[in-house]
Amino acid sequence: MSDDDFNLFRQETADVIPLQQKPLWLHPTRTRSTPGQDYRREAAQRNQAFDANRLPTAFVEFVHPEAIISFRRDGIQHGVFHKLQQGGYDIEAMLDLHGFTVEQARDELFRFIADCLHHDVRSALISHGKGRNNKEQKPLLKSYLARWLPLFPEVMAFHSARKFHGGAGAVYLLLRKSEKQKQKTREALGITHGKPDFSP
Repeated sequence: MSDDDFNLFRQETADVIPLQQKPLWLHPTRTRSTPGQDYRREAAQRNQAFDANRLPTAFVEFVHPEAIISFRRDGIQHGVFHKLQQGGYDIEAMLDLHGFTVEQARDELFRFIADCLHHDVRSALISHGKGRNNKEQKPLLKSYLARWLPLFPEVMAFHSARKFHGGAGAVYLLLRKSEKQKQKTREALGITHGKPDFSP
C-alpha cells in the first residue's frame, strides 16, 4: 500500500470507533439426567454399602398375586405372630417398592432393614404390589421378598398385610429386638442378671 493510499484510508476511517469486545466464555452443554441415571449414579456412590448384600437374584418360584406370604422364626410366640397377622403393631417404618426393578428392590430392602435396625424399629410395612403392571403379569417383587426376607436373621416374622394396609400387595415385618430394647424391657420388668428385682 502506497503512502497516498494509506493516508486516504486514514482520512476515510477517522471517525470510526473501534468495537469493545467482551471475552467469550464457552460453557459445556449440560443435559438433564434421567431418573435412571440419577439412581445408577447414587447406587455407584454407595456401592460399598452393599458389599454385605448376598440376596440372590437368580431364578425365583413365583407366588400367586393374591397369595398370602407368611413366615415365623422358631421361638416366636403364637400370640405375637397372631398380633402381627392382624396388623396389631404400630407401623414404625415403611418401604414402597412399586416401580423398582429386582436389583433396585434388592438394594433398597437391604438398606431398609439396616436402617430399621439402626433406629430400633421393630414393626414395619413393605409395599411390593401384585405384579399387575409388569409385562408378564407376575408378582416378581412379591415372589423375591418371600424368598429374601427369611434370609435376614433379624427378621423374626412377616405376614401379608390386612386390606387397609395393602392386602396381598404388602407385608408386615417384625424385626428382632436390639440389645438396647432388651435392656429397656429388663429394666421395666425389674430384671437384673436374669432374676426379677423385687426390692422397693
